[in-house]
Amino acid sequence: MCGIVGYIGKREAIPIVIKGLKRLEYRGYDSAGLAVLKNDKLKLVKCKGKVSDLESKLTNGNGALNQVTLGIGHTRWATHGVPNDINAHPHASNSGKLVIIHNGIIENYASIKEALISRGFSFKSDTDTEVLVNLIEDIQNAEEASLEKATRLALNQVIGAYAIAIFSKDNPNQIVIAKKGSPLVIGIGDDEFFLASDATPFLEYTKKAVYLEDNEMAVINRGEEIKVRSIKSNKPINPYIQQLKMDIESIEKGGYDHFMLKEIYEQPRSIRDSLRGRLLADKGLIRMGGVFEYREKFLNADRIIIVGCGTSWHAGLVAEYIFEELARVPVEVEYASEFRYRNPVITEKDVIIAISQSGETADTLAAIKLAKEKGATIFGICNVVGSSIARETHAGAYTHAGPEIGVASTKAFTAQVAVLSLIALKIAYEKGVIKQSYFYQLLTELDNIPAKIEKMLESDAQTRFISELFKDAHNFLYLGRGYNFPVALEGALKLKEISYIHAEGYPAAEMKHGPIALIDENMPVVVIAPKRGQYEKVVSNIQEVKARNGRVIAIVSHGDKEISAMADHVIEIEDTLEVFSPLLTTIPLQLLSYHIAVMRGCNVDQPRNLAKSVTVE
Repeated sequence: MCGIVGYIGKREAIPIVIKGLKRLEYRGYDSAGLAVLKNDKLKLVKCKGKVSDLESKLTNGNGALNQVTLGIGHTRWATHGVPNDINAHPHASNSGKLVIIHNGIIENYASIKEALISRGFSFKSDTDTEVLVNLIEDIQNAEEASLEKATRLALNQVIGAYAIAIFSKDNPNQIVIAKKGSPLVIGIGDDEFFLASDATPFLEYTKKAVYLEDNEMAVINRGEEIKVRSIKSNKPINPYIQQLKMDIESIEKGGYDHFMLKEIYEQPRSIRDSLRGRLLADKGLIRMGGVFEYREKFLNADRIIIVGCGTSWHAGLVAEYIFEELARVPVEVEYASEFRYRNPVITEKDVIIAISQSGETADTLAAIKLAKEKGATIFGICNVVGSSIARETHAGAYTHAGPEIGVASTKAFTAQVAVLSLIALKIAYEKGVIKQSYFYQLLTELDNIPAKIEKMLESDAQTRFISELFKDAHNFLYLGRGYNFPVALEGALKLKEISYIHAEGYPAAEMKHGPIALIDENMPVVVIAPKRGQYEKVVSNIQEVKARNGRVIAIVSHGDKEISAMADHVIEIEDTLEVFSPLLTTIPLQLLSYHIAVMRGCNVDQPRNLAKSVTVE
């Protein structure tokens, strides 16, 4: 959940490290730090707070750190130890020779720490990472081992997840890195190397990258080719160098006040990109290589199990309705964090669809590995090329949403729903369970969704107006039925994440089974009520809310009269088939959360206590 950056080459290291940390700050922003070698002396600067605080500390009173060509940096989401200057990374060993940055958790750190203390080591921080760097030093001293060997031996003793980078002040020309369970990528330039949690810190310098696999380590020596080896066996591994397709513009704000707002407005394009080359509406075709390759598995599956966390879980809930209605196959949607621990019944006739924006979600990865061991077919849906989930699954589909920097997921959700819709339509057609005319109608309507979102985004004045009225509310209730029940959950999650207002999503019919007790004149109730679907039932639910003086904000189809007459406020959406309504109804809820958060003075892109990519359990 932290971000790590490193550089070794011929450029000034500190500007590269600082810029890289800013791009990775979505992964954690409790504290930040960097370590460099200056005239063979280790310089360590770190502090509680954001990367901008680190930058200020570098500017004020830390001396000139120019002409430095090796450096590592870290932006933290706290796991072990509260956010403060001492617990911030990097961490140095007792001798001050070694320095390390780490993303992950060392689960058996306590027993290792106890053993190290008995051998005379002392510790300044509460972190598991300081234990690891001293374990490496202990092995290096005991066995007179190289840094590479000592790191490998240490990693074979630890239990947990890690992406690490370590160097010694005795060698200004080498960085040792390793990966298990947390992402790590190497950028290869001209006589220079970059390392990071993802590729965004080095996009303007090189597009050549090597993604380390689990249980791999690499030695990066200045002016030499990288050397990759197995952590367990020490056998050399030939690294696969791939060409990145991202561009620098995709990770900049592009004139928007926040990344979240930019990503909301990018949804017409991100959905088009997710459908491009796959949905051929004019030819009545869907082409998806991963689905085609495992066609028989999908067609003969006893059930489909969808696993995900957070927003990805909500996308899976939408997919449950779509798959069961169109493809007529039983679907179960599971929290990955619960699925892996309850000893689920899985057979080789099951298909597991794993959803993750980052492709690195720890619980989802663990669920995949569990299902794989039991013989199930694993299909991944993620947004990051070369990510762990993309490599771990049998087949899959990238969402092509482009980098999503805002911590609160927006375009990833709609891209996931779009890709899941394609899969469901493909399976339904192959099984022959929907009429060809309806299939063509569905293809045409899905193809039209981006244009309908564009029209909805042309003006959000009504959403801004409503946000101003309700920005000081303490609680919100979100209600939806059928396909739009998961949208109610997602809308409530967005409001909680970025505005810190308590919000809950419910199936509208469940309101009478408890939540109705909360409704009074101070309770805003957001009701998702498009014309197609269980419209009359939703009308009744709104009347029940109004009878208790609740204040209703309704998401309605363009031109709606009945609900508009009884709701306090309405936001209109374009009309579409019920099966695709979540792609439209979620848009005003994203904007509502965004505007309320901005009006409350919240940090929209970096909400407190959250990180974008959850790579620890």
